[in-house]
Amino acid sequence: MTHKYLELAFTPAVLAAQQRAYGRAAKPHPDGERDELGAAEREFIAARDSFYLGSVNADGWPYIQHRGGAPGFLHVVDERTLAFADLRGNRQLVTTGNVADNARVALFLMDYPQRARLKVWGEARVLDAAAHPEWVERLAPNAGRSPIERVFVIDVHAFDWNCPQHITPRYSEAEVREVIAPLRERIAELERQLAQR
Repeated sequence: MTHKYLELAFTPAVLAAQQRAYGRAAKPHPDGERDELGAAEREFIAARDSFYLGSVNADGWPYIQHRGGAPGFLHVVDERTLAFADLRGNRQLVTTGNVADNARVALFLMDYPQRARLKVWGEARVLDAAAHPEWVERLAPNAGRSPIERVFVIDVHAFDWNCPQHITPRYSEAEVREVIAPLRERIAELERQLAQR
């Protein structure tokens, strides 16, 4: 675990819960510095085609939203910044509104086949796409038919990799197609052979 993650996650209440449950508590090492995304984190994020985004409303209620797109739609701008284009959706704008009240967000990125997950904590800014065409061009130069309404820019504060212990492997349609392609080819070959008899 990174130092900043330990500092942010292990509050006095969390440490007390650890002490009650296990007779000991972790010892965070506060250093005040934000974590920087390393090569492994940047590569993992760039390969994802979806993630979960958590925010909290003004009344303290958490909200989680799924975001998806082509691999790399969540851009690693630099070691401490992520960004993505917000396309027109259901027009509820719950996350956008939550971020206006409380910029703190959590991203949960999963690689189900490899049973890996990365948690990222940060502060988000929501920029109007019309007022920031430079971000739109940077994040989605060929947006095409899906209008970009906003841009989310996330200043990363901390991250942590979770253990794979309870991750159930799941596969996307594209991953399944790739695995069964040789089987389909073999079936087609056998059908051709049967047809020639």
